[in-house]
Amino acid sequence: MKITVSYGLYAYFRTRMPQDFVKIARRGELLPGKMKRVDLDGRRILLANVDGKFYAADDTCTHEDASLSTGFLKDDIVKCPLHGSRFNLCSGQVLDDPAEENLRTYPVRLDGDDILIGLT
Repeated sequence: MKITVSYGLYAYFRTRMPQDFVKIARRGELLPGKMKRVDLDGRRILLANVDGKFYAADDTCTHEDASLSTGFLKDDIVKCPLHGSRFNLCSGQVLDDPAEENLRTYPVRLDGDDILIGLT
């Protein structure tokens, strides 16, 4: 039996699946309700622990050059410390002005006590 996969279908899945998962922290480094910035290959990543579930997104507010890790975390919503824009960490969706652009989010998985994020 011969299976043929079209390049279009392969390209579709390849662009939607992370190529590499990279360790960025250990579970014990970030208590529930806390967040921190992780610098990784020139990227500033926000890592948040929401009731034991980890989320990763770009750390820089899309409105101004402010670090979201110095902002406020309530449930899965992060609030920028500079002008108050809020973002949903699950989807990256901007919830409040003045930001208009969504945050880039990264898939997170656990490997034992290691926290890994998917980079595309």
